[in-house]
Amino acid sequence: MVKQSAPVVSTVEGPLQGIVEEGVFAFKGIPYAQPPVGDLRWRAPRAVIPWKHLRQATAFGKASLQSREACIAGGGGDPGPMGEDCLYLNVWTPRVDAQAKLPVVVWIHGGAFVIGSGGLPPYDGVPLASREAVFVTLNYRLGHMGFFAHPALEAERGGGPVNFGLLDQLAALQWVNRNIERFGGDPSRVTIAGQSAGGKSVLSLFCMEAARPLFHRGVALSVYGLDEIPLEQALVRGQALSRGMGVPDGEATPERLRKLPAEDFWKQPAETSTAPVAICGDSVMPLSILATFQAEQQARVPLILGSTNDDVSVLEAFRRDPMEILQALRDKGVPIKLLYPGVNDDTELARQVCRDILFTLIPRQVADLHAKASQVWRCYFEYTATRLRPERPNGVGHGEEVPYFLDTAARCPPTQAVITDEDRAYARMVSGWLLDFARTGAPAPASEWPRHEKGEDHLMRAQQPPKVEQNFMLLRLNAFLLASAIINGADTDTTPPTGRSVPEPRPEPRGPRPVGTRP
Repeated sequence: MVKQSAPVVSTVEGPLQGIVEEGVFAFKGIPYAQPPVGDLRWRAPRAVIPWKHLRQATAFGKASLQSREACIAGGGGDPGPMGEDCLYLNVWTPRVDAQAKLPVVVWIHGGAFVIGSGGLPPYDGVPLASREAVFVTLNYRLGHMGFFAHPALEAERGGGPVNFGLLDQLAALQWVNRNIERFGGDPSRVTIAGQSAGGKSVLSLFCMEAARPLFHRGVALSVYGLDEIPLEQALVRGQALSRGMGVPDGEATPERLRKLPAEDFWKQPAETSTAPVAICGDSVMPLSILATFQAEQQARVPLILGSTNDDVSVLEAFRRDPMEILQALRDKGVPIKLLYPGVNDDTELARQVCRDILFTLIPRQVADLHAKASQVWRCYFEYTATRLRPERPNGVGHGEEVPYFLDTAARCPPTQAVITDEDRAYARMVSGWLLDFARTGAPAPASEWPRHEKGEDHLMRAQQPPKVEQNFMLLRLNAFLLASAIINGADTDTTPPTGRSVPEPRPEPRGPRPVGTRP
């Protein structure tokens, strides 16, 4: 066997030398913007300063500052070195040939916009790259560094951005557009994909006018039914944060805020954060995701939407009591017993109700809207690894579908130590859906997985064997569409009400949860 040499690629910004991993080429820790530090904190990402020397791209760049313990506890692994200087991406490719024209998958990690990184084991790019695709992951600003509004900053920028993490993702896509052909990728076949907050990010990019020319398909998994927080509320939370960090309102200036220690921000109380959602009302996201889709102003490209049969395993992170939500629905006159025949235990009933109103409803709602603009498919993931089934009575927890879509089930917990040939085959099939979607714009032939259209409600149930179902949960989802505001409180505010803000993520100890331990 001929030993492969370390690959070199000359990007627009400068030359990079990667490494060989299991027969594919990997380039890690590539800067796609200047470090957002000092005066660049809370500003749109700036272009990288080009270099002439051969830069080593052999190790992941720093992840955004976050709770290391929360990320590890999810089972996906240690995010590695962390810092405010975190704008790096990674590329895996089977060959560095500008004529290869391979499909490109850009994966955006989840974690409630407060934890995660592009270098975690569930996102290993070797499996997809070995199947003739170019795979990209990225880090972006999280928490207060990535999503932050304050009156002092508003005065400085005059209505500028507050969703800096989304602008980072945009900058990464711009890098892909400039450079990916040199890595063997086809810049005209870019698929953006993500789960939980990563899925929210995908839909947000669909809503961002500047992002639309940079991708051609999208995959949004386990998106949750919470609207983006209005800018006005984000400003109030920003002031609460600065006061809590020792800066009185009258003394808050951009200069003083930018000098606050970066390491201290993620440790602040949850009520000062906008997580697990982005902010609407700024120049990046003028409207919420749903409002943008309702106005038919989203990208008009193919989209896959999915959830799992136990996505509600993450509800604890919302500090919402399922029994309270169940009672609120009953108080509103929703005929719960009729919608869930045969479910007589209130605890189980509350679990299923919360799953469906928070996670099962939103893919159908978005799919109905997007079907007016482009092709859309829906998926309900129900496959649990063979040896984990006794431990998973409720099915697939939040985040546990990701290793199947990325074919990394043999590389990360909880499946790594117990994987069977059946599980491997299933992961290969599901990742094949993603690869076919990236290549052709459809995950499977129409006879195997028909599109969703309003009035022609089709959904792929990813069980064993897969099964297409029509009008999936039709009655209950219709009922919950009318009552969906209940999950967010009694009023029309779709962010967690005061006193119930989503806390610092506390991932459950099972599954590759940094893909979405908290949404």
